[in-house]
Amino acid sequence: MSELQRLERRLVQAVDRFERVEARLASATDGAEIARLSQEHAELKPLADAIGALNVQRAEIASLEAMAKDGDAEMAALAREELDAAREKLPELEQTALTLLAPKDRDESASAILEVRAGTGGDEAALFAGDLLRMYQRYAAIKGWRTELEDISETGLGGVKEAVMSVTGKGVYGRLRFESGVHRVQRVPETEAGGRIHTSAATVAVLPQPEGDVDIVIDDKDIRIDTMRASGAGGQHVNKTDSAVRITHLPTGIVVISQLKSQHQNRAQAMKVLKTRLYDLEREKRDAARAAERKGQVGSGDRSERIRTYNFPQGRVTDHRINLTVYNLPEVIDGGGLEPILDALAAEDRARKLAALEDEA
Repeated sequence: MSELQRLERRLVQAVDRFERVEARLASATDGAEIARLSQEHAELKPLADAIGALNVQRAEIASLEAMAKDGDAEMAALAREELDAAREKLPELEQTALTLLAPKDRDESASAILEVRAGTGGDEAALFAGDLLRMYQRYAAIKGWRTELEDISETGLGGVKEAVMSVTGKGVYGRLRFESGVHRVQRVPETEAGGRIHTSAATVAVLPQPEGDVDIVIDDKDIRIDTMRASGAGGQHVNKTDSAVRITHLPTGIVVISQLKSQHQNRAQAMKVLKTRLYDLEREKRDAARAAERKGQVGSGDRSERIRTYNFPQGRVTDHRINLTVYNLPEVIDGGGLEPILDALAAEDRARKLAALEDEA
C-alpha cells in the first residue's frame, strides 16, 4: 500500500471540510464568522485544488485503461499511447497533494525575529556570527524580504557578539525556523598566525512575530523601562545621548535592548522584540509538539547541540539533522546556496508530519 493510499481518508476529509466551509461562507452574515471562514477557505483551497487535479487525472487514466482494453484496435492503440503520458503525471500530482496535506505550523506564514550570538571560540566565534548574520541578510534579499537590525553588539575586529534582526515577509518563519540551533565553523582564523584550524560556534534563534497586538498583552506593571547611552565598537552605534532603551519583563526576567535609533523608535522596537519572545514562550507552553521539535533539532531553538558545520578548508557544509553535505560553502555563506539545504529540511519535516498522520489514520 502506497503512502498516498494510507492517507486517502485524510484527503477525503480535507475535501469534505473545504466544501462545508465554502457552503457556510456563501450564507454567513456575521463579520467575524466571515473573516474566520475566509481564512480557513484560503488555507484549504490549494489542497482542495490539488486533490481535484489528482482525481481528474485518476479518472482520465481509468477512462484510457477501459478504452485500451475494450475499444477497437485503432482507439485502443491511441489510448495506450496517451495512457503512458497520463501515468507519468500522476506521481507529481500525488506528491503535491501529500505536501499540502502535511500539517503546517500555525505561524508558518509569519514574519520572524532572528537572533545570532557568538558562542565558544572567542574572537573567531564573533567573526563567524557576523558571517551568519550577513548570510541571512543576503538570503532575505534574494527572497524579497525586508530586514531591519533591532540591536547589534560588535567587536573591534568586525565580529558580532550578538545581533537581533527582524525579517518581514510572507512565509519567513516557515522557511527560517530550520536555522535555529548551534552552527559550528572549522577554519583557520584571520588572527591565527600558525595556520591551525580552529573550531568555533554561534547560535541562531528564529522566533515568529505575533500578528498584531492581540496575541500578546503586556501590562505596564510587568515591565521596567530604562534609558541609557548606546554602546558599541564605534561609528553609528555610539552616541552621546540616552537614546538606548532596555525593557525588562519582570514576571519572566526577559531583557530586551534596542540602541540603533531614536529613543522613541528604540522603545517601539524593543517592545516588538519582547512581544515576540513572550509569544514564543506561549507557543512552548501550549504546544507539546514544539518541545519535541526542539529536542529533534528540526525547526527548534535548542542551542545544546550543533545542527550544521561549515568546514572552510574542505569547502563543505554538513547539516547533521538530515546527514546532508554540500560542497559549495562559498555560495551557502553568501546566501545563495542556502535554499537547497532549506528545501531538504522542509522535505524531511513534511515526511515526518505525514508519518505522524499515517500513525493516526
